[in-house]
Amino acid sequence: MKNRLVQLIRRLYFEIIRLVAGGERAARFLGVRVGKGCRILTSRFGSEPWLIDIGDRVTITNGVTILTHDGATWLVRDEKGRRYRYGRVSIGNDVFIGINAIIMPGVRIGNRVIIGAGSVVTRSIPDGLMVAGNPARVIGLSDRYWSRALAEFPSAMDLKGTSYRERVLSVVENGFAPPLEDPNSQSNAPKQ
Repeated sequence: MKNRLVQLIRRLYFEIIRLVAGGERAARFLGVRVGKGCRILTSRFGSEPWLIDIGDRVTITNGVTILTHDGATWLVRDEKGRRYRYGRVSIGNDVFIGINAIIMPGVRIGNRVIIGAGSVVTRSIPDGLMVAGNPARVIGLSDRYWSRALAEFPSAMDLKGTSYRERVLSVVENGFAPPLEDPNSQSNAPKQ
């Protein structure tokens, strides 16, 4: 009970630090090693945050969970007792981790990596890749995304207006993504 109370107080203190000083300082308070210029919007660093290294210019969005242990080992025991599995997590430089992604223990994320929202990262990711899904799979190269963003997306200089809402509305895309194809549709039937 005392341990749970200490953890609760620590988490509340973390949230206060995160709100006042920012997520980078709050993560450091928990023991995460954090590089320069990071945006950290999550507080989910598991029970061993000191096993996590974060590089420079990393964005970790809201709801991201970084795990450093395998909790299922709690079930495995014999005459020697319960088993344990811990794994470090290393995140390189210039990385973006989308909302609600889960990073599993023992994963190394390279430099210039983009991880899509809701992804479950079970394996290490080499430099320069974009991944998404459950489990996460390669969907492209981050350099191609960078090039496309520079060529097609509005810059800070393109934003017009004084409020955040006005600036967003000045550049919002009005179209929607194309629909998924229905596999049962007659238009998708093989030609005879």
